[in-house]
Order: sequence, then structure tokens, then C-alpha cells
Amino acid sequence: MMWMGLMMAQKVPLSDQEAFKVQQLITNKAKNINTLEADFKQVKHLDILQNDIMAEGKMHVKSPDRIKWAYFKPFTYTAVFKKNKLYINDNGNKSSFNLGSSPSFSSLNDLIMKSVRGDMFDEALFNFKFYKTQTVYLVSFIPKQKALLEIIPELQIAFDLNEYTVTQVTMKESDKDYTLLVFKNQKYNITVPDEVFNP
Repeated sequence: MMWMGLMMAQKVPLSDQEAFKVQQLITNKAKNINTLEADFKQVKHLDILQNDIMAEGKMHVKSPDRIKWAYFKPFTYTAVFKKNKLYINDNGNKSSFNLGSSPSFSSLNDLIMKSVRGDMFDEALFNFKFYKTQTVYLVSFIPKQKALLEIIPELQIAFDLNEYTVTQVTMKESDKDYTLLVFKNQKYNITVPDEVFNP
């Protein structure tokens, strides 16, 4: 399967000079992304379960602080991060959560927002390593903040070799458990109405 192919692919470490060049190209690309729409597939792998948990949906991002995850398969579920609040619609059951009351959750939201845009190269927050496979640049991010490190010990982001945009994000919760997001049909800087992010 495509996610296993990437996870098992041979990774070649980049030299410091190569890593710096790739980082600059990715950063410059991310700076010019104001909106993003993409289809996604989510794979939740838990070592205690025999089969992975699969889901599909559509994501919308609008700078500086709005992101929407709309799941269509195998359930209907929407999560909207907007102005430091999380709005959830679980098949008609609506609720909201103030991200400011949970520093860990707020950091996680910021992490996800930056990761899908490719705007994460903050040496104060992460240690990172650059690799190259036959199909992508792969960057490993290790959080320096203890609260975030306890939630996600490592984050791996795959970038297209030519476009320098995000194609996959893997959040490793432990040595054996992870959540993988695979993005397709990305559309950048299109018109995304504010109504898309209504709770």
C-alpha cells in the first residue's frame, strides 16, 4: 500500500548544504500559500489492533488560523479549528472547545496547521533531519517542548520533489502507533469562503 511503501522506502540523509537548500525552497513555497483544499485519507495504526482504522475526507485551510477536517467515510464528522476554538459536529451532535484552556491541544493544532502548509522549520521548537527517497523529501521533526513531545514524539512530513508541497504527514504517537494523512488533489490559493468554516 502507498503509505507502507513510503514508510519502508530507502531514505538517504541529505548533507547540511542540501538540507538548507530544500528547507529554503519548502519555506518559500509555504509562505505563498494562503488557502488550501485537499482530499485526504487517514490511516490510524494501533499495535493492539489487527487492522488499521481507515477514513477519508476533505480538508480546507485558510491563513492564518482556520482549518477544517470533514470526514465522509466511514463516518460523518467535522472538526473546525477557528480563532483558538475547536468546533465539532459529530453526525449532528455539535460541541465546542476553547483551545486556550489546553496548551497541549493548542500546540497540537498549531503543529497540524503548520505541517499541512509546510511551514514548520522553527529550531526553537524542533530538531529536524532531512532525507530523500525516490519519490519525496522526508523531514523528521522531534518536538523540543515536553508537553508536545509526550503527545507526538516524532512527526514526519513528506514533500513533493518538484513542487515542495506536503503530500503526507505521519504523527508517531509511539514506536508502534501512528496516524498517517495522505493528501491528494491539492488546490492552493483558491477562493475559500469564510462560510466553509462555520461551526
